[in-house]
Amino acid sequence: MMAGSTNLLKRLLSRRGLLKAGLATGTGALVSGTAAARLGSGVTPADALLDSRAIGRTDGRIPGSFQNASSYTGVPGHGAFGENSVVGEVDHARNGFDPYDMLTDWETGIVTTAPDGQVVRTFNVTAVDKDIEIAPGVFFPAWTYNGRVPGPALRATEGELIRIHFMNEGSHPHTMHFHGIHAANMDGVPGAGEVIPGDEFTYEFFAEPFGCHLYHCHSFPFKRHLHRGLYGAFIVDPDPARHPEFEDVAQSRLLGSPENRQWQEFVMVMNGFDTNFDDDNEIYAVNSIAFAFEKKPVRITRDKPVRIYLVNITEFDPINSFHLHANFFNYYDHGTTLEPTHKTIDTVMQCQAQRGIIEFTFEDHGPGMYMFHAHQAEFAELGWMAHFEVV
Repeated sequence: MMAGSTNLLKRLLSRRGLLKAGLATGTGALVSGTAAARLGSGVTPADALLDSRAIGRTDGRIPGSFQNASSYTGVPGHGAFGENSVVGEVDHARNGFDPYDMLTDWETGIVTTAPDGQVVRTFNVTAVDKDIEIAPGVFFPAWTYNGRVPGPALRATEGELIRIHFMNEGSHPHTMHFHGIHAANMDGVPGAGEVIPGDEFTYEFFAEPFGCHLYHCHSFPFKRHLHRGLYGAFIVDPDPARHPEFEDVAQSRLLGSPENRQWQEFVMVMNGFDTNFDDDNEIYAVNSIAFAFEKKPVRITRDKPVRIYLVNITEFDPINSFHLHANFFNYYDHGTTLEPTHKTIDTVMQCQAQRGIIEFTFEDHGPGMYMFHAHQAEFAELGWMAHFEVV
């Protein structure tokens, strides 16, 4: 009975429990005094609950708390219409990574050629424990690859031999499981490539198939290792020589080619953070920082098309999504085709570990701020809200 009551109380005190049961609107006992007071001024129970976990300030503002429309000054022309954001700034330098830089920060490793002519691409990845700031004043005890969440966006070319030198400097056993084609002993699961703290392992496999892929830790308990931040994008560019019927498209995806330089490419990893470890996320984001691209919109030009490598790695929620305002896009599920799998859509859903490539252009649009976000309103209001600044 005691265990059942405890579990019920835990559910009711969770963010979703408050929203469903309406407990926060009738009492201040479940949130801090400051947070409860804000409920009377139009702040939602979810916002108040987040405020109650935040660190106090002497200037009367709560780090990590949500601004209402009257105080929001982020994107010009939008603040007066109910836009939401957070108070304060995340210290990206202290984090050691910037979500904006992550958009285009491809890790291409070291390329060599074996005596038989085989191209070999080598990456070095280290698992480390690290506290990261995911919203102003809100810190999360992450487990990371190379000190960042998501881990480095590894990029290779179809047919190359991939070598991953993985070192574990964390406090728990970890792996690197790649979504791709490889031998059983390279699977990156317990018994096949799991690395205890202080040890290392080298994964080796061929880069195939081409597409938008990912890697993540597969140690147990799986949900904890994944949710704590051990994941990243793994992009395999098509080899144009292998696809003569679509050579122009393949060339446009080959990093560094003249055709590829005509595109504006970004990698976006959709993730969430359960800050109180109750199996519900309190913060949602792209590249880990709540409202990162609301505070600093992604700048794109009208004269070049846009390509987004989109990965969903959100734990505790069955799906995440990407919705583009005022425009439509073509979508390549998993990125493993050179023709779109979905044409002229403006919203795509992804389950966990699903990924794909989004392509669109603003060539026929005027300059301005164009919104994109998760089309789960709850996710958008808790951090997964962004803008493109089209120039």
